[in-house]
Amino acid sequence: MATSIPPRSKVNKKYTWNAESVFKSKKDWEAEVKKILADLPAIKNYEGRLGESAETLVKALDLVEDLMKRMMHVFVYAGFSYNVDTTNQNSAAMYGKAQAVYGQIAGAIAFINPELLLIGKPKLDEWMKQNTKLAVQSHNMNNLFRKQAHVRSGDVEEVLGMVSDALGGAGNSSSMLTNADFKFAPAIDSKGKKVVVTQGNFHTALMEHPDRKIRQSAFESYMDKHLEFKNTLATNLTTSIKTNVFYSQVRKHENSLSASLFENNIPVEVFHNLIDTFKKNLPVWHRYFDIRRKALKLKEINYYDMWAPIAKKKTKVSYEKAVDLICDSLAPLGKDYVDTVRKGCLKERWVDVYPNQGKSNGAFSWGSSGTHPFIMMSYTDEVGSMSTLAHELGHSMHSYLTWKNQPLAYSDYSLFVAEVASNFNQAMMRGHLLKTITDKNFLISLIEEAVGGNFFRYFFQMPTLARFELETHQRVERGESLTADSMIELMADLFTEGFGPKVKVDRPRVGMVWSTFGHLFQDYYVYAYATGISGAHALSGRILRNEPNAVEDYLGFLKSGSSVYPLDVLKNAGVNLTTPKAVEETFAVMEGYIDRLEELVG
Repeated sequence: MATSIPPRSKVNKKYTWNAESVFKSKKDWEAEVKKILADLPAIKNYEGRLGESAETLVKALDLVEDLMKRMMHVFVYAGFSYNVDTTNQNSAAMYGKAQAVYGQIAGAIAFINPELLLIGKPKLDEWMKQNTKLAVQSHNMNNLFRKQAHVRSGDVEEVLGMVSDALGGAGNSSSMLTNADFKFAPAIDSKGKKVVVTQGNFHTALMEHPDRKIRQSAFESYMDKHLEFKNTLATNLTTSIKTNVFYSQVRKHENSLSASLFENNIPVEVFHNLIDTFKKNLPVWHRYFDIRRKALKLKEINYYDMWAPIAKKKTKVSYEKAVDLICDSLAPLGKDYVDTVRKGCLKERWVDVYPNQGKSNGAFSWGSSGTHPFIMMSYTDEVGSMSTLAHELGHSMHSYLTWKNQPLAYSDYSLFVAEVASNFNQAMMRGHLLKTITDKNFLISLIEEAVGGNFFRYFFQMPTLARFELETHQRVERGESLTADSMIELMADLFTEGFGPKVKVDRPRVGMVWSTFGHLFQDYYVYAYATGISGAHALSGRILRNEPNAVEDYLGFLKSGSSVYPLDVLKNAGVNLTTPKAVEETFAVMEGYIDRLEELVG
């Protein structure tokens, strides 16, 4: 195992994201920022005039669309540059500048929705019948009037737009602290040798290491650094929670949960159904934890043992081999889909592949209409990294097909459906490999990754974090205070319940786990991981069972973007997340994996 991580400058360019496809240089990026700021006042020329005619409205929306598309290119370039090397001060400054400019645009265009509401739906419907360019906006217009009761006056909306940058600072502060400033004490292996701990190697190389001493030592080092700054991290998250509550109150929602779900027209029952079904199925998890404990030959199992390898021999999978296996698994989706994935990975440099110093923790897919759907990850030549690559390629192909088939107005998709496409790819990969691979160690590693990696994160950690998120928001809404210690106690209680009687919980360290998930700064996002994996297995199951139109339905889902409400686009593809059925079906899939694992490990 490598004990050092290379600096960014030493990474082979072919394994880095294709930054020059967005801007040839940082100088070009700076020039575009200046041009956007120079063009920004033109939007204000339309303030108070949108009701003049359909043509005037179209011109205003075209101007906004052009600026937003350009702004997103600026944002993607700066954001990726920062995330692949958080120690680069120039990149950090660029990212901060991009956020500030985005806030200015949000403030400048804030008058549009209040003016559209003043024009009224009857007149807008009439205009859309007469003007084909405006007719494209029909879903957005209908959605706006659905939200009418929660849209404030032009002045209030402008202020809300202007403060978005400032109110979003808490998440940035935590990210800078944990990704750029934290320096972790080295882990110590069973022979007393020191091993470096970084954000890039902690979750993969260290937590998946066969040496239990390294795992324990790395976990304690990692969590103790977070505990050292528990008050700062708690204050940042509390500020974010208060911001969510503030927005929900300003927009006159019942509470922050309903406000967050209202945005995508999702009833709160979807959230509560998930949590209730998760709690009901905790015995499935308890069974898995005990099988894992026995396979590892431990008297008691700890949090840091959840990723420990059960397979006796590590299966190595190079990046290029992973691309081949993933493409083979996705063959049912057709040649065009597979060729696009292969070209993106091996020729067009969608993926920033390997770890380097200062690289942000985790993996994500990001881009915008007109760029590649880029992926940031830290590939480690193992089955888990192969699965992560498949996951992020699901996101990227969702983006790619949406951008190819939808106008800019619908070129994004909600967080609620985002995790469906990513988990779908992983489900397809496992379905294929479990049938075609005969090597026992590979199969054990694959199921370990499925249950101990993907499912543990999406179907155990995320629902547990969703329960934490709901309770912390409700405490603020009740006027109660949040402290670092109270948040640690709450998190520890939830994990203790989730893990059951066979897992030992180090309460201070496990209770601090919330501080390692930046997702909590995104306002009721984490539950969508669990509904996403549920939707994914329901849809992949249709294809793996060769159900009629299953492939066409799924590709239609990927092409829809935000042109249809999230629940409806999933219903059109064949899954209904307003009922617990898909969640129950996914627990059944997980039980099947657990049965196979128990058989393989004896």
